[in-house]
Amino acid sequence: MGEVRINAAGMPYQILNQRIRALVAGGEKEIILDNVLGQRFIGDGIRGEDVTITVNGVPGGDLAMFMSGPTVIVHGNADHAPGNTMDNGKVVIHGSAGDAVAHSMRGGRVYVRDNIGYRGGINMKQYQEKRPILVVGGYARAFLGEYMAGGLVIVLGIDGVTPVSERGVGSGIHGGEIIVRDSIDPACLGGGAEQKKMTNDQKKAIRPILEDFIRTFTLDPEPILSAEYSRIVPASRRPFANKYTWE
Repeated sequence: MGEVRINAAGMPYQILNQRIRALVAGGEKEIILDNVLGQRFIGDGIRGEDVTITVNGVPGGDLAMFMSGPTVIVHGNADHAPGNTMDNGKVVIHGSAGDAVAHSMRGGRVYVRDNIGYRGGINMKQYQEKRPILVVGGYARAFLGEYMAGGLVIVLGIDGVTPVSERGVGSGIHGGEIIVRDSIDPACLGGGAEQKKMTNDQKKAIRPILEDFIRTFTLDPEPILSAEYSRIVPASRRPFANKYTWE
């Protein structure tokens, strides 16, 4: 089968998503959505590793929520919570995204070329071989990685922007890790998080991810691969243990 195009201009999100589901159920592998403007829930719950949905425009909230397998490519910005509780697959955003990117994500990858809003990576988690990955090319706002239970967040600060300059980074983190270019001001660390310098072995471990991000957006590899990075990790497995008492 060849690609299928849908003109989403003025189309209610319910109808658009019904059409997408019907096409995938019918065996279509390449779906292109033109003139998207705020339609929510695109790609939600869709399964199939050989399915690609290309979004030309600005999708609404919860893009690829509960998705397991497909690739969603956005040529534009995205609203809040792309990758929400995503199980597997890949979301590529050629622009910026709103708050709660990769909220509770369980597997797969979300790549954002530019910037994200508040609480990116909140409550990300991993289980056995599933390790969700969020990579941000620009900067992230406050409370990045809040309550993370697993997974990996990388913020690159491309073109010299400060990757993270607001408070609450890793607040309540008890699993996973946040990696940022250079380092962040310790005053930006949230409760239960600590910052460490990356070792050479740790740098080698993330290099394939960085190279994939570079290829995806056709970026200059040198400033990304040669940069120094720091890790924000849990200070303990129970960051708020001393906040509660029992008698």
